[in-house]
Amino acid sequence: MAITIVLVWALRQAGFIDFPDISLATCAKVFPLPIFFGANLICGLGGTQKISLPRFTNTALRRFSILMTLVGEYLVLRKVPQKAVLISVFAMVGGAVTAAWTFPLTLNGYTLVLLNDFFTAANIICVRKKVDAKDLSNYELLFYNALLMVVPLSVLSWALGDFQLVLEYQRWTEPGFLASLLCSCIMGFMIMHATVLCTAYNSALTTTIVGCLKNIMTTYVGMYIGGDYVFNLANFVGLNISVAGSLLYSYVTFVQKHSHELIPTTQPK
Repeated sequence: MAITIVLVWALRQAGFIDFPDISLATCAKVFPLPIFFGANLICGLGGTQKISLPRFTNTALRRFSILMTLVGEYLVLRKVPQKAVLISVFAMVGGAVTAAWTFPLTLNGYTLVLLNDFFTAANIICVRKKVDAKDLSNYELLFYNALLMVVPLSVLSWALGDFQLVLEYQRWTEPGFLASLLCSCIMGFMIMHATVLCTAYNSALTTTIVGCLKNIMTTYVGMYIGGDYVFNLANFVGLNISVAGSLLYSYVTFVQKHSHELIPTTQPK
């Protein structure tokens, strides 16, 4: 978040982007996006502590963020989905449930993952609502979101003892580590920027599905590269059902929509 603040401010000072000076009125316009962003981050990190990372990213419970986003778009944005979109979403969620049926989870794990799903959906929907309102630019959303959460999250990190562990890390003087850390921070900014752009140009649901689809592709690659994949019929069938649902959504959202846009409309003489 600190890198996001520095990068956006540097781009503004260099004249590449433009937005007004910092003001309390603009801070008020951003809310409640920073709250959803921070809660999503905390629950996501907490979930990876309770569950291994592969299971966290590929567990059926993470797919419920798609369903929550679909419902949230209807309730908040008043967006009614097409029947084909509904079918594809239920195929993705149902396939993921089938694929991950044998994955054991603790109560804390269930709670954190489901909370992560809720705040993921809330964060994306809030971004879309702010973009539709046209009160703030994409860079303003990124800047104020990071500006308003960097201090609270730093205080929380200090209270939990994580900040002390960072200070005690032994490799702060190694150039390789510093370069990797800087690249990681910059890529974090790029991911947040790409998320806002994807949501602005497409929809909150599309952004959520793309994120989950990336995890499914990771699973496919891991079957051949990781070497630790144990074949299970229910897991394999469910995974393919979920992928089929993703492909159907992609077809309905992009291919079919693009085809309709290319059809010329003429008035009868």
